[in-house]
Amino acid sequence: MRLFECQSCGSALYFDNTRCETCGHRLGYLPQQMTISALQPDGNLFRPLASWDHPMRFCNNAANLACNWLVAADGDATQCPACRHNRIIPDLTQPSNLHRWQRLEAAKHQLFYSLMRLNLPLNNRIDDPLHGLAFDFLADRPDPTGPRVMTGHDNGIITIALIEADDAERERRRTQMNEPYRSLLGHFRHEVGHYFWDVLIRDGGRLPQCRAMFGNETQDYQAALRTHYDNGPPPDWQRHYVSQYASTHPWEDWAETWAHYLHIIDTLEMAHAFGISVQPRLLRGQALSASIDLDAYHTASMTEIISAWLPLTFAMNSLNRAMGNPDLYPFVLTPAVVAKLGFVHDVVHGRAAD
Repeated sequence: MRLFECQSCGSALYFDNTRCETCGHRLGYLPQQMTISALQPDGNLFRPLASWDHPMRFCNNAANLACNWLVAADGDATQCPACRHNRIIPDLTQPSNLHRWQRLEAAKHQLFYSLMRLNLPLNNRIDDPLHGLAFDFLADRPDPTGPRVMTGHDNGIITIALIEADDAERERRRTQMNEPYRSLLGHFRHEVGHYFWDVLIRDGGRLPQCRAMFGNETQDYQAALRTHYDNGPPPDWQRHYVSQYASTHPWEDWAETWAHYLHIIDTLEMAHAFGISVQPRLLRGQALSASIDLDAYHTASMTEIISAWLPLTFAMNSLNRAMGNPDLYPFVLTPAVVAKLGFVHDVVHGRAAD
């Protein structure tokens, strides 16, 4: 994620801003240009100052404060590229549903920023009814004894449990499942990893290389889940996996590694936008030094990414501890995990099949 600039007054803007607090201009995101733009009203339409010659209108979900993306006024689309992937949304007449869905949409739009920056294939269920990517946002039924909605992926359909947008409930589940980290954006990044395993690995001619790195995915998935929840991870899981859950099954190892790859490159892009350098005032602190001056989304080498990431996380975690908070990135990247991240990097950039 990067910083943006108001075309009217030059103030710094963030990805989810809808109004410039300095000059008062309404703001919208232009997905084709991948930029936030100040807007000039033009009747019922808007002319972005970043692309003055193209009248635009807001995605339909802007009416529910769930989207700040723009679509072409002369096109047929009423929803933006991110919202066109929605298959089911919750009952918005329920106030708690609306607020939770708004939070989930904010995380989903940040996900789509990354996927579009990486130029990954993003067919939706409208254009590709059999294999496109779609999201179902589901609320639990009122009956507390009934089955709960479970976040997960099934053949391109990603189900997101609406209750995850409740901070207290998400923290309860994080503690119950002994997870060091659980966030809305993390859910989206993990689940979309399953979708891209289908698209880039299974259908992309990369199964042999992926099995060599992550293991054979044909092993019984349900049995692997039962073993994980009954017995926990293997004792040496940290040597080989980025998280305990990644040790469950090769599919989960891939999805967890995929999610962390997106965590890393998106955070590094923001660090680069702020011009962050890490220079510890230690006699032997050279190994912890880094100047974040790379474009992580298009860097050729995973080695360069990791060389910037490790000093940055050392600094971020230290700052969080100074505030009495848990580590911002509570994970250890061993050589085996770095190799898996490198494989994801090569797949994303089209090299692993060669």
